[in-house]
Amino acid sequence: MIKASLLWPAPAKLNLMLHITARRDDGYHELQTLFQFLDYGDSLEFSLREDGQIQRISGNEDIPAEDDIVVKAARALQQQYGVSDGVDISIIKKLPIGAGLGGGSSNAATTLHGLNRYWSLGLKTAELAELGLTLGADVPIFVHGFAAFAEGVGEQLQKVELDQPWYLVITPHVSVSTAEIFAISELTRDCPAIKIADLLKARWENVCTPVVVKRHPEVAEALNALSEYSEPRMSGTGASVFARFERYEDAEDVLNKLTAAQLKNNWSMFIAKGLNESPLATFLNEHSKRVED
Repeated sequence: MIKASLLWPAPAKLNLMLHITARRDDGYHELQTLFQFLDYGDSLEFSLREDGQIQRISGNEDIPAEDDIVVKAARALQQQYGVSDGVDISIIKKLPIGAGLGGGSSNAATTLHGLNRYWSLGLKTAELAELGLTLGADVPIFVHGFAAFAEGVGEQLQKVELDQPWYLVITPHVSVSTAEIFAISELTRDCPAIKIADLLKARWENVCTPVVVKRHPEVAEALNALSEYSEPRMSGTGASVFARFERYEDAEDVLNKLTAAQLKNNWSMFIAKGLNESPLATFLNEHSKRVED
């Protein structure tokens, strides 16, 4: 078991592209998207309880505990496997809510992995991913922890090896609801399906961008600012936008220019490395053979 004093990483992700190929009878959408992780994100800490209670001690204060996907993940694992122990969960937040960076889903995946260890359940990654899918479509990618081409609602994953550039990520101070964006009638839902063999030849677009910028001009402003230096894209359903750079120094130069222009007053900005292995997966591999004292 891993020591409870450790901070567990819950990294951000980017959707490098996002196409919608169909709308299903159940209201969900058939997607094709490309996930890559960032070396930046939230952290979680777990402290075991003997009374069976699951408590969120800190973090996500704007969300009622009963609605927090982290609490839902812990309770789902506890109930499905008849766990008598409980846990106190502390969340150190860096990722904004409604940013398209997967903060909530990543927190849930880290909770599943963490409690699988602390409660000594011995569940395989595939089992955790299956449970994670009941919590949210993006949870499985964070559970598996590898860059992937995803289809279905985002749960059908094919591992890919991508370049690992630097990204400058900007999040305007606006929260975008995924459910609201997917409900908009003018959203493009008939993209031609891309085969993974043709992925690198295809034009990468995010079909949610036009409907998001129409309703959130702050996102359009961030895209326009980045377009002076690189080809910007929006992650998921927003609000975060990003641009890739081959060198950290190039990304830092653009960040400094935007800061000097006083645009940072309205935005959250950071530079992060793109990763094909999630920091959570790296953490699990490094600690897989360690036993709590």
